Amino acid sequence: MTDSPSRVAIVTGAGRGIGSAIARRLASDGFAVALLDLAEDAVKAGADAINADGGRAIGVGVDVSDADAVDAAVATVAEQLGAPGVLVNNAGITRDNLLFKMSESDWDSVMNVHLRGSFLMSRAAQKHMTEQGWGRIVNLSSTSALGNRGQANYAAAKAGLQGFTKTLAIELGKFGITVNAVAPGFIETEMTAATAERVGVPFEDFKKAAAAEIPVRRVGQPSDIAGVVSFLVGEDASFVSGQVIYVAGGPKA
Repeated sequence: MTDSPSRVAIVTGAGRGIGSAIARRLASDGFAVALLDLAEDAVKAGADAINADGGRAIGVGVDVSDADAVDAAVATVAEQLGAPGVLVNNAGITRDNLLFKMSESDWDSVMNVHLRGSFLMSRAAQKHMTEQGWGRIVNLSSTSALGNRGQANYAAAKAGLQGFTKTLAIELGKFGITVNAVAPGFIETEMTAATAERVGVPFEDFKKAAAAEIPVRRVGQPSDIAGVVSFLVGEDASFVSGQVIYVAGGPKA
């Protein structure tokens, strides 16, 4: 490990929800943060807010499934903030449907963002981490990895990220890089609100029904995930690697 590990973090899917919360938390932890998202205006606004609070951040618009765009984005981060030492692969989309209704486009779109995107981002960022002899990669999985009706694509992608996580932990450990996954349960975000709308249930009722099935009797907040990510990228977690942590208000796996 270097005497002065990088204090530069990249968070994908940082335009809203969980990604935005993670970016803000890492900024409060003292990291310079690059917020990446397809929605460039959203991440630039997020970066402006962090800078206004005394942090250091940039917003970069990028399609994480585009290899050239990913390489350019990581190069921009290294040039403007410094070599990244932390990568949080949070970018994700849903294209929910039952199998017989699911199109090839529904399947490919979800795989491209979650799996291809995490692969491309990790490949680009690990170059900087291995050179430093220190790094942290955190992949966002989901309790849906255990199976969820109407989400064959999303569940397969999130399960794939768990295997990806464990493999990278084995490959990159000797370079001082840890790789872990966080698997959220029901988190109150725009994405879960959209799911409620899709199934025709008012969001408040949707949340109440979910909370009734969760042992701690509440739904999660983006800050719940951000707190676990904060731990995993810190020195107290330097001996934690290749793990999947379910943050779901109760046991899952």
